[in-house]
Amino acid sequence: MTQNIRLAALMSALLASTAFSAEPATTGMTPLEIRDTDGTRHLDGFVWYPTAADAPTEPAHGNAVWEPIRVAPNAAPSQGTYPLVVLSHGMFGNARNQAWLAERLVAEGYIVAAIDHPGTSTFQRDPDHQRALWERPKDISRTIDHLTGAHAMAGLIDPDRIYMAGHSLGGFTAVALAGGRFDAGTFDAFCTAMPDDLVCGIFDRWDVAKSPEDRRAIAQDLSDDRIKAFAVFDLGGTQTFSTDSLGVIETPMLVYGAPVTNSGLDLDVESRALVAALPADLTTYIEPAGLAHFDFLGVCTENGLAILKEEEPDDAFVCEEGREARRSEHAQIASDVAAFFDSH
Repeated sequence: MTQNIRLAALMSALLASTAFSAEPATTGMTPLEIRDTDGTRHLDGFVWYPTAADAPTEPAHGNAVWEPIRVAPNAAPSQGTYPLVVLSHGMFGNARNQAWLAERLVAEGYIVAAIDHPGTSTFQRDPDHQRALWERPKDISRTIDHLTGAHAMAGLIDPDRIYMAGHSLGGFTAVALAGGRFDAGTFDAFCTAMPDDLVCGIFDRWDVAKSPEDRRAIAQDLSDDRIKAFAVFDLGGTQTFSTDSLGVIETPMLVYGAPVTNSGLDLDVESRALVAALPADLTTYIEPAGLAHFDFLGVCTENGLAILKEEEPDDAFVCEEGREARRSEHAQIASDVAAFFDSH
């Protein structure tokens, strides 16, 4: 189902986007490294960008379970000025998780970047970084600082067309960057009343907002007004934000809810509640009937489901309906996201 879909604006944006994709392009890719000169929160990831159509390509970001995309490593970028999208992965995910979306957005004329969030990524689970969830939005702001400042791509990025998309805990990150303010007292009361809530349990195990210092740090204003629009993919963490702060967000938001319940998230607590609290005239909500939380990950290989059933049976559900149905969902999601960003 959809809510507040502005069809005319989206169609106009789709027509306008052809200006970016008129020339065939290949997906270039280069590693992204952002060093923390004041501490240990180093950021690593990737930048994907348009390059010449005849650039030699190779598979990337794939393995026995996940299909790769094709990239031209370190190819020279095509000249021009491009909008930027920064991606934020979910809990214990990584910068590769939405490479499928990056590839499609590059084809529409975007530069796309993603980083591993220290503490909550596949490869980095340090408890101190994990607890400091206020650093996640700052990771995205640091990435924008780097790409528009000292990075070789800086001259190709349109500073007036910067966007952000986040999945799951990345959706929580997006809402904080839009201006949502963590409300520790309200969240404590919610968790007392709903002790089995998934986010309450995770944040409790991670010791989130337990000390007075942490409660002050996570409640600060983490918004970044350089970001002109957001896409939020089946977030977890709506119940941590004050309703008042959500109601005065001034940045357009495209929110996806996934009604297939295999993640433990409750849509009535999460995406639907977020949309109810956000300004209606700036919010677009999409809830496709067959969409599952993990459909925002990549397409599974032909043998992916069987491999997971054999080697990681508890995780096998992430590849259920994970091939052609997911590929079709990806095409629609990418189209929606590009149209939404193009219209803002």
